[in-house]
Amino acid sequence: MKIETLHQHFLKSSGICTDTRSITKGCLFFALKGDNFNGNKFAQEALDKGAYKVIIDDVDFHKKSGETLLFSEVLTTLQNLASYHREYLKLPIIALTGSNGKTTTKELINTVLSQLFNTVATKGNLNNHIGVPLTLLSMNSETEIGIVEMGANHLKEIEFLCGIAKPDFGYITNFGKAHLEGFGSIEGVIKGKTEIYKCLKNYDKIVFVNSEDPKQMEHSKKMNRITFGNKQQDCFIQLKDASQQLIVKIKGLEIQSNLIGLYNYQNIAAAICIGDYFKVSKEGIKKAIESYIPTNNRSQLMEKGSNKIILDAYNANPSSMKVALENFKQTKGESKLVFLGDMFELGQEAAKEHQNIVDLLEENTFEKAFLIGDIFFKTNSSSPNIYKFKSFDELKKELESNPPENSYLLIKASRGMALERILDLI
Repeated sequence: MKIETLHQHFLKSSGICTDTRSITKGCLFFALKGDNFNGNKFAQEALDKGAYKVIIDDVDFHKKSGETLLFSEVLTTLQNLASYHREYLKLPIIALTGSNGKTTTKELINTVLSQLFNTVATKGNLNNHIGVPLTLLSMNSETEIGIVEMGANHLKEIEFLCGIAKPDFGYITNFGKAHLEGFGSIEGVIKGKTEIYKCLKNYDKIVFVNSEDPKQMEHSKKMNRITFGNKQQDCFIQLKDASQQLIVKIKGLEIQSNLIGLYNYQNIAAAICIGDYFKVSKEGIKKAIESYIPTNNRSQLMEKGSNKIILDAYNANPSSMKVALENFKQTKGESKLVFLGDMFELGQEAAKEHQNIVDLLEENTFEKAFLIGDIFFKTNSSSPNIYKFKSFDELKKELESNPPENSYLLIKASRGMALERILDLI
């Protein structure tokens, strides 16, 4: 079957589904396979639950009645369908990638642009070889702008995703020490993330660039680019206050955000610049930025009991953890407690990068720093204010005996550490 014919079936369907637990009546079910599952085995279940058609790649599950559509490889078919649908819609696509801040920036851009346009953006962090196709296939003829987040932990992944999405605009949040296990080094990270620049340059598309990032300015030379920052005349965004929630100023208008940390300034600035490019009014931009409240353990500012908390436990790498600590040092508050969990996917650099964080802690004057996880436990420290726990259960015993009171807490770790559990103990 040709992809054009499959696309006609898609247009008749209620959408795409890849999990029989969330089947919608009239959907196209793609029987994806993984290391520990074979979606082909669920073809009949999908049909019984109301799927319109099931896309399979195992002839043993094929039905001559036409309810199943047989292809050589289901995942490749999903990706090809998404690429075809993107060309069919011919709408502008904004793609973004980077080491830190992708999801927050994507949400901010979406919030700003939705003031004027019907937008569709990546849900959550579904930003890989499956998530990007699903995002594109969630767009329809009423969608005016698509916003696609792209994640990667190896070279050539961003290039591949750009081949599917064919973006008209691009943005890189930053280059940081993330996924070093796959990229090998910070140079590998830069090479991998700038694949989006190469894609845009090949088709003379537009890239938005933070003018205060010399590496991004260097790698985007001779491109069709729009720059923004504190020193830009065309897209000037003034940082007014970063002591608590960020306050910025554009064209004489002050914007009070719900985001904390100097590192979120560039995320806000990118959303403002992109909104300005697409002719969203400054009043619309203000309304959007001020209405955005971070969720899902990303830079959330909250209070519990007598404690004030920065919960940033969704993800962590050496770059983001360093910035978070530097920002926390600058915030107002006397009794500051730091809870840091292991950072994952660092490969051979793991021990070194965790020790660097400990060394940074020893240079700062936080009242106490609690380090949780096998890697942090093996680091060396001479400070009496640094406490190490091999597991969360060990930390739990400590907090149950000595819960913090009247303190300002920073909680940051990789997702697998689930340090948001600390909230249940204070």
